[in-house]
Amino acid sequence: MQRTDKNGFTATEHQGREWSFISPSIVKGSLTIKESLNNTKGELVQRPPRKHHHIFFCTPVSPGKSRFIGVGPRNFKLWMDPFVLRWMHHIVLNLVIDSDLCLVRVQEEKLMEVGLSNWQKACFVPGKADTMVVAFRKWLKKYAGGQINWGTKFIGTPPPILPREQLMDRYWSHVVHCSSCSGAYKGFNTLKISLQVLSVASLAIMATTNSIARRNTLAAASILCFVGSKWLSHFIYKTFHFHDYNHAFK
Repeated sequence: MQRTDKNGFTATEHQGREWSFISPSIVKGSLTIKESLNNTKGELVQRPPRKHHHIFFCTPVSPGKSRFIGVGPRNFKLWMDPFVLRWMHHIVLNLVIDSDLCLVRVQEEKLMEVGLSNWQKACFVPGKADTMVVAFRKWLKKYAGGQINWGTKFIGTPPPILPREQLMDRYWSHVVHCSSCSGAYKGFNTLKISLQVLSVASLAIMATTNSIARRNTLAAASILCFVGSKWLSHFIYKTFHFHDYNHAFK
């Protein structure tokens, strides 16, 4: 830890990554990698440093709910960006975020039971990797009384924990708000319906033809379209609605 005051705090990891918490709800991290190589003359030349930033806006919305917005600008491997559509990138990020969602929600209940000012009784954070977690709790206690001031809009108690499928519902928490993911969602659903129509149409045409070879071709096409629509339906649900996560198997 390097600095702590009412405006937040900063910290540095041993790998060289720097982190900052900016009051009230911004976390910013930056990693700079300096490299050198030998040129054709055998001279050691310093390459432009690679830089990767993480900027997280974590805004409390109501007890038990927060709005998370994250960006990760970098100055290397930019050639990959045109080949990775935004919704593909979001799939991976949402899986990472969702993986801890249930744990975080349960932890919040545990903190409420012991009292937010007594959070150490509910949490065991002995590692150096927990330094910023401890720093934030100390900062929150010192400058905000250990909790968010909701004014008169909300009581401080979070609502009951929802079933996993509702708590981790990705469609209403992300897809409907994201133009890229909602566009991909509509496109995949259109493709699914098209495959179903083609499957039925192939069967209908097959019933009217006498050619065995053509009947076999249409039957194969119908089966492939049906299987494709079923797989696509599973993909759409798991990608844009609900993807369960079990830490015991990870």
